[in-house]
Amino acid sequence: MICPLLGSVLAVSSLINAGSDDESAAVLCPVSTRDTGKTPQVKQCQSCVRASKIHSPSGFDLAGYRGLTLVLTFLCYTSYHLSRKPISIVKSQLHPNCSALGPNPHNDSNSSTWCSWAPFDGDNYKELFGALDNAFLVAYAIGMFISGIFGERLPLRYYLSGGMVLSGLFTALFGLGYFWDIHVLWYFIVVQVCNGLVQTTGWPSVVACIGNWFGKGKRGLIMGIWNSHTSVGNILGSLIAGVWVSSAWGLSFIVPSIIITTMGIICFFFLVEYPEDVGCSPPLHHMASDEADAGGVTSSEKDPEAVTSNEGPLSVSSQSSVDCSNSPEEPTEEPEAISFLGALRIPGVVEFSLCLLFAKLVSYTFLYWLPLYIVNVAHFGAKEAGDLSTLFDVGGILGGIFAGLISDYTGGRATTCCVMLVVAAPMLFLYNHIGQNGIGTSIAMLIVCGALVNGPYALITTAVSADLGTHESLKGNAKALSTVTAIIDGTGSIGAALGPLLAGLISPTGWNNVFYMLIAADVLACLLLARVVVKEVRGWCGCIARKRGSSVQLTESVLDGK
Repeated sequence: MICPLLGSVLAVSSLINAGSDDESAAVLCPVSTRDTGKTPQVKQCQSCVRASKIHSPSGFDLAGYRGLTLVLTFLCYTSYHLSRKPISIVKSQLHPNCSALGPNPHNDSNSSTWCSWAPFDGDNYKELFGALDNAFLVAYAIGMFISGIFGERLPLRYYLSGGMVLSGLFTALFGLGYFWDIHVLWYFIVVQVCNGLVQTTGWPSVVACIGNWFGKGKRGLIMGIWNSHTSVGNILGSLIAGVWVSSAWGLSFIVPSIIITTMGIICFFFLVEYPEDVGCSPPLHHMASDEADAGGVTSSEKDPEAVTSNEGPLSVSSQSSVDCSNSPEEPTEEPEAISFLGALRIPGVVEFSLCLLFAKLVSYTFLYWLPLYIVNVAHFGAKEAGDLSTLFDVGGILGGIFAGLISDYTGGRATTCCVMLVVAAPMLFLYNHIGQNGIGTSIAMLIVCGALVNGPYALITTAVSADLGTHESLKGNAKALSTVTAIIDGTGSIGAALGPLLAGLISPTGWNNVFYMLIAADVLACLLLARVVVKEVRGWCGCIARKRGSSVQLTESVLDGK
């Protein structure tokens, strides 16, 4: 699974760098001055690229560094999700059906819970599982709002690699509770809270790093493929945890902790934060054509709340907007990091943040409760349920790519999300009622539901966040990217915390009620995007009207000429 996806990421990297030599004459590559503060000596990019191929210590050219950045950030965030997944697999082993295992070897009177792991051996085990999930997710949601601010001000390489090493530590501590024979709830709660806080270092850092390296392009499709790291991490986490869940569930946490720690060390030594660090100029996120039309009216004046674009941050062609010059550039002051309130004022941030709250509520409820649902309803074993739940993430990969492709083609991010959310509601209802009628039906419904639920989630957290973080109203200040990403994902993480908590409280009344809650959340997510959808539709109608008007004028001019 991971090899084809890494191949896709590398293929994307080669595509977005295709033709760089043809356009190199128009791009400038100044010698790095981020750390020295000296006036950069500017050269034509053709010479710079050629020199980087010959003299770069790593032997990388610009395309190589971009490919390295895509692959490293992909693997880094894959390991983040890989380390989050084991808890959902291990739940069914912490409170299994002991009566199915035979008589109690200890001759205890309670034959239904003798094999359960205290303190999860009581009738309130679902509420305790919900508390574990909520401890992680509430800490994650709170920490995310702060993490983006730190991410704008601290070296990304240190921030990201340090967070990964600490995530590995706290993931391992949860698993060590098995070997240390710990049976007190507070230990697992504290570990989950700490893990939730340090895991907030991941998302703002990887998105900001991608934004530092790539300019405008087809960001929906490209970031849809890149964002498959979320689902790949969930799939690998499920499979790895499933290997030891029935024998020694502590290893289901310790092995992922080793993986994320190793990736953190690799990130520390090989991640390049900025193009300036290796002697090339940063990308431009907006060209002059984006800011002014023939009449001199800026796009932000024509449409101050535009939140979508067919262009994105991942294209080399955007750099062709930089004028070639042999004269030294004047030193410019580094833009200040945007404030929290300033980021909220960016048009579209509030709407998409609130939409993500409910979309992530649905996604994370499946992430943490789907294996237990399959065990209870379809009566599979813990390992089989974990393996089957990975199909939901397979659908998520397809949904993210599909959502990015459609939104690039139509130019309507909000409309794409809204349509998928509308279709997801009846699909969730059908999965609950007919999804367990047969293995074939279950597989098909899990893939479809995964695509429809995770597609909007993936689109908002990647392409939409990049759109808003490089919005025209920021006037080229890329410092907002990490803060905007943290606000959107932090708001979504509130929903991620609420979903599993509500599932734990509602599930004792029946799984049907859990699915009704998920359907209601999907509908609310769709309604919150209504204003942006209406604006996109009006934009399409106006575009069609202008095209018709131009066609009529052209026809009349041809007839007059005759």
